[in-house]
Amino acid sequence: MTAVLADTTGTARWRRGDGGIALLLRLTPKGGRDAIDGWRTGADGRVYLKARVAVPPEDGKANAALIALLANALDVPKSAIRIVAGETARLKSIVIAATPALVARLERIGDAA
Repeated sequence: MTAVLADTTGTARWRRGDGGIALLLRLTPKGGRDAIDGWRTGADGRVYLKARVAVPPEDGKANAALIALLANALDVPKSAIRIVAGETARLKSIVIAATPALVARLERIGDAA
């Protein structure tokens, strides 16, 4: 069974499952800099984390930069982060191996943006 964690507005930001913490992320490659821009709600009502990387989306460079950015921001190894869907799309499904402090770090990322 998957537990849904909710933010203070009641909108689910991520799910806790057997593989770790699952979330949606919208990536903007060639975004001028590497940054996490916080949580957003799409027109379809889905909540996603918005991020940008400076590199272009060629040969997996943008995905590699995204994984490095998330690993640094969440203080987890790059090997703990997987893109499970949307590898060639802007909207990606990400799974991060759960650690005791991961949920708090995800909340800080969203609040800092």
